Parts: sequence; structure tokens; C-alpha cells
Amino acid sequence: MKKIIIPKGILLAFVGMLMTSLIFAQADKSKRPSPPETAKGKVMGANITINYSSPAVKGRKIWGELVPYDKVWRAGANEATIFETDKDIKVEGKKLPAGKYSLYAIPGEKEWVFIFNSKTGQWGIKMDGSTTEDPANDVLRVTVKPQKSATFNERMKYVIDKNGFALEWENLKVPVSIK
Repeated sequence: MKKIIIPKGILLAFVGMLMTSLIFAQADKSKRPSPPETAKGKVMGANITINYSSPAVKGRKIWGELVPYDKVWRAGANEATIFETDKDIKVEGKKLPAGKYSLYAIPGEKEWVFIFNSKTGQWGIKMDGSTTEDPANDVLRVTVKPQKSATFNERMKYVIDKNGFALEWENLKVPVSIK
């Protein structure tokens, strides 16, 4: 019987690559600069969950610069933000069936558009910096008015209450009604 001899260098390189891939596969998302967060609440009997990554201001100008006006934005950081409802709801008066959606936004100085998209599980942006939102998969688009928030929010967050949900970041609050 012939022995197979593998040079030590090749064996060590293979083990190193295997260990590196295992380490990266187990990366702790909570240690990211924009850690994952979840907002949960009940609105008109529907359980609403929003899973997103929460970026920080870090002294930057957010609206109109870091997050440009009039361009589709992933409404968070990292993976596309996920909006889930266990019952049919009306968002700004328009029907949204129960389900799981990627949530995108088009921020504007005077009004915003929130987009509920049926494709989920994707990273929030492509290599060229554009979002992964595909209009062919849009289920619902609603227009809302941003407001100045009562407090400064270093980290972006979603808040769910009896009236719906709101995105709050920096000095801005963007409420969306749910019935």
C-alpha cells in the first residue's frame, strides 16, 4: 500500500483556511459598527416586528449627505431592513397583506416614501452602492411627512406604538400610521 505524503506547509495552509472560514462564519453581529436591533409591538391586533441594523451619527450630517435625498435607501445598515406583520394591516390607508417584507425608504426634505418589497434576505446594497430594492417586487409604497424629533438620537431606531411605527435618527422622526 502506498502512503500519501502531504507536505506540512500545504496541510497547515489548508487547516488555516478552514479555521478562518469557521471564525468568519461565527462572526458576532452585535460587534458590528451598526449592530442588529429589533423593534416589536402590537398595532390594531397585529404583531409587528422590524429587524434592522442601527447605524450611529458619529458627528456626521445624516439627511441629505450620508443618506441622500430622493434615492432609495435600505432604511438601516448592513442587511435590508425586514418588516413583518402576522395580520393584514392598512399602512397609511393602503392594504398590506400579512407577511415579511424588506423595508426601503426614499427620504426627502418634505416627504418620504416607504417601500414594502416582497424579496427578503438580501444584503441592503449592491457593490455599486445602490440598494437591492427591485421595483418589480414592490408590494406597497406609502408617502409620509418627516418631523423634527423631540430628542437627538445618536443611533437610528424604529419605535412601534398603537399608531404605527416611526424611524427616529439624528433630529428626525418619520412616523407611519397603521390601522
